[in-house]
Formats: sequence, structure tokens, C-alpha cells
Amino acid sequence: MLYFRSVGEAENVFKALSTPMRVKIMEMIYEDDSLSMNDLAEALGLTNGAVSMHVGKLEEAGLVRIKITSGKRGTMKIVRPRYDRLMIDLAPVKEARHCYIDDIRVGYYTTCHGTPTCGLATSKEIIGSFDDPRVFSFPDRFQAGILWFSSGYVEYNLPNHLQAGQLLTELQISFEISSECPNTNEDYPSDIYFSINGIALGMWISPGDYGGRSGYVSPAWWPELLNQYGLLKTLIINNEGCFMDGTKKLSDVTIQDLGIDYNSYITFKFEVPKDTANCGGLTLFGEDFGDHNQAIRIKAYYDEENENYENTETMA
Repeated sequence: MLYFRSVGEAENVFKALSTPMRVKIMEMIYEDDSLSMNDLAEALGLTNGAVSMHVGKLEEAGLVRIKITSGKRGTMKIVRPRYDRLMIDLAPVKEARHCYIDDIRVGYYTTCHGTPTCGLATSKEIIGSFDDPRVFSFPDRFQAGILWFSSGYVEYNLPNHLQAGQLLTELQISFEISSECPNTNEDYPSDIYFSINGIALGMWISPGDYGGRSGYVSPAWWPELLNQYGLLKTLIINNEGCFMDGTKKLSDVTIQDLGIDYNSYITFKFEVPKDTANCGGLTLFGEDFGDHNQAIRIKAYYDEENENYENTETMA
């Protein structure tokens, strides 16, 4: 499923489907996902160049993907749909509380140390080679859409938009994640630890490394034997403690314990220590990989100090 949180986010999809010819192409490839560019051109009475233009617009919008395969006369470009469903929130979600939201690509870490099996990939290719920890320092890591290692850690700087007089009340950090097993194994627990500014938040056990099917948004070239998708999890730190998905309590560490104000740096770490009971690694799925087409998403809720003062005066 392709999901957009607003009409604005879906603008490229609306543009891509604004012509009857592209709608017809989508109908055709849903009926037969083995059609090539040449097949489409012949069926629609178009030149190859015109079909390439239309398919290119659909590909830019994320609606189709191109698979290159061998044919009778060299290579063929097969056009396949990427999603079976599209969802758009027409009415924007209005937060009752003050909030800012940021997305961080999985390759935008500040420090990372991973042991094989390990690696990085962009939507177009593997970065460097498999199981070479040096790739975590390569410049093209910033385009990475997936990251994995058997043990180690990865740390990110989280944006802090707080201004003087604003008090952080809750952090929500959302990410798609799984264990990391050579090939895949859906029963492969891994102890994944989380911390902010060096303060341990707790540990969550990932159930496995999923590979029974392709990830909904993963590139067509992504090998079937590698990690395909994970679980979308949300780590929540508020004044009651630290929770996974709002229900499972990981620790009693509160948002106040973190001591974050408008001057603070915020560092967030994922870690799988070698000496933990279930050292099953981790895989982080970002944009273009897995099931959710989402980077690491941070939602920070805050109060204004003057609002707290007014509420206190009203109660008095």
C-alpha cells in the first residue's frame, strides 16, 4: 500500500495519473505484470519514446518499477505495478498538542559500527560489497535506504526545534526494524537496546528477520535471500516512562530524566551488544525498502511555559 498523509504529499501521483494514457497503462500492467515497454507501445499504438515518457512519469511517482530481463533481441524492460492499494488522507491530521515532525534517512547516522553480516544499499545498488564494515564510512551512505549488521550500534543526531520557553513533554521515534540473520529467518530473536544522550531507555526483542515475501516498496532488483521487510515500531518517551508502541513499558525513564531543553543536542542510539542473550543483529528499513516507505520519523511534543502558567492560574 502507498500511503500519503496529505493531498500535498500525493501531488506527484495526481500529476502522473492526470492523463488517460497513463491510467490505461496502469490498468494494463495490473492485468498482466509481464508486459514490456515494447508490448505497451504495440498495444497502445504509441512510439517507444512516448511509452518511455509515460512510464517514466509513473516511475517518478513511485507507482511502477522497471525490471530488466533478457529477451529474444537483447534486453527487455518489464513494467510492473509497485502497489495494490493507494491511501490518501484528504483532511490533514490536526495535532491537539504542539508538535514538530522530522524524517531522518537511515544513512544519516553520526556514528556506526557493525559486524558481518552487514551492509548498506541505496534504491539502485549495494554500497561497496557485502559484509565489509568499511562501507559504513562511504559517502554514498547518505542515500542508503537500508542498513543491517549482526552486532554493533548506529547513532543519529535528532533535530531539536525547541525555542526558549518551550518544554519537551513527549518524544515518539518511529522506524521499521527487524533482526539480521544470514539470509532470512522469521524465528530469530534479537535484543535491541535504545538510548538517548547516553541514557539507557530499555530493550525490545525483535522476533525475526522477515523474508517470506518481497517488501511492498523494496526495489525489484533486491535479492530474494536478503531481508525483505520489518515491523513498524514506535518508541515513546513521556512523563510516565518509556514504551514500545504505547503499550509495552521498556523502562521507568521519563522525558524529564533526559533533561532536554532548547539548548540540548539529542543523540539516539540503536545497539545490539555481542554479549546480550539474543544477539540477532538488526536491520533498519528506510525509504524505498521494506513495507512502509518511511525514514526514521521523530515527533516531538512540547508545551509553552506561559500556557502552563495560565493553566495553573485557572485551576487556582
